[in-house]
Amino acid sequence: MDNTSTIFDESKWLSFKKNIKKNVGDSAFNNWLKHLNYVSVEETTITFSVPTKFLRDWIVNNYSDKIKSEAKNHINNKVDTIKFVVKPSGGRIVPGTTRTIKSNDNHWKSTMDLRSNQSSIYPNEFGAPLDPRFTFENFVVGKPNELAFAASQRVSEANKITFNPLFLCGGVGLGKTHLMHAIGWKIKQQQPERKVIYLSAEKFMYQFVRALRYKDTSAFKEQFRSIDVLMIDDVQFISGKDNTQEEFFHTFNALIEQNKQIVISADKTPTDLDGVQERLKSRLGCGLVADIHPTTYELRLGILIEKAQKRGVEIPPKVLEFLSHRIISNVREMEGALNRLVAHATLVGTSITVETAQLVLQDLLKSSNKKITIEEIQKKVAEHFNIRITDMHSPRRSRSVARPRQIAMYLAKSITSRSLPEIGRKFGGRDHTTVMHAVKKIEELKLSDVNFNEDLELLKRLIDS
Repeated sequence: MDNTSTIFDESKWLSFKKNIKKNVGDSAFNNWLKHLNYVSVEETTITFSVPTKFLRDWIVNNYSDKIKSEAKNHINNKVDTIKFVVKPSGGRIVPGTTRTIKSNDNHWKSTMDLRSNQSSIYPNEFGAPLDPRFTFENFVVGKPNELAFAASQRVSEANKITFNPLFLCGGVGLGKTHLMHAIGWKIKQQQPERKVIYLSAEKFMYQFVRALRYKDTSAFKEQFRSIDVLMIDDVQFISGKDNTQEEFFHTFNALIEQNKQIVISADKTPTDLDGVQERLKSRLGCGLVADIHPTTYELRLGILIEKAQKRGVEIPPKVLEFLSHRIISNVREMEGALNRLVAHATLVGTSITVETAQLVLQDLLKSSNKKITIEEIQKKVAEHFNIRITDMHSPRRSRSVARPRQIAMYLAKSITSRSLPEIGRKFGGRDHTTVMHAVKKIEELKLSDVNFNEDLELLKRLIDS
């Protein structure tokens, strides 16, 4: 805290921050208000500093009312003016960066130094910040996302518009947001003069509603239509919001006509979006629609390996394989599971094993109540050993096929209630004595080979899932 005021004391400042945090929530506080610092109090004016212009404008647009209320309650109940200045960490206040919020009959009006004749409630930067973790370099590519990845790269590198709009669609946690941030970073790196804005559809709607409230829609239109690249995430959130869709449609058309790039993401294709006007669906689908499909086992394993390497943590291959098989819903959940596992091992001091993963992640690894079939066992074993499912029924006797087949027979006997003759029939009409021989052979290998036994236990857990 800057010690430039004789009125304000440390206890008041701590009380102010505590109540702001309680009011907006931990996440919003840590993202936006953590670096808000007190500068001074002069009569009815209080001045705060933030390290960047972007942070200043975001706070002004989103938290002015809350800051005003807490300032009156905990600092000076006569406060009617709040000033925000830009003061980089360890530096001095940057001249010309003051933004003033003044109360006038319960209406708070924002003005900026050097631009006192303008009262727009919109700052020069009104999008959300790009996440430095989300770049093309650390995006793991596989069959399910290769089209979306290639199209995103093309959009970020092209000097002329290729796909407009680029529409990325897919389920939660499959990489849509990652690719949008990667596009933004690449353009900023190669063409820093281009104005790139990324924000959620929900935020677009909020900005529009705010413009209506302050009767400042002209500034809203001007800001959104003066950019070079507009990226709107999760556009399905404007479903049923007719006024927002109307404005979005006109903004979309204006940018297309100016040959500006648009990138959109949603959880469905344009034609499948419910509650969205037909003309907007048509516009959204007029460029390239790149569908991101659910991850495969290979892609999930690749992502986990990349995440583990970035953290500098050595995870046993069997644990990574186990997680790749068991957590298939989305990448975020899988990354969260990895974080929990690493945190547990670090804090508790235990080694990372499949058993530890089962214990720590039991809420994510709840076993299905469905009845396990021999066909499912054959499929899992074939995938694990990279053989064809038809090899389970074939007469081939090569070791690369015979051993997985024996394992599948053993697991069918161990997990299901099927009789030996029934199991034999499922494996190409084999005799029950063949199944008996397979079971005996696998039990012998379990006792003599520790690695084989661990591999077998892993397969059993995967099948139980």
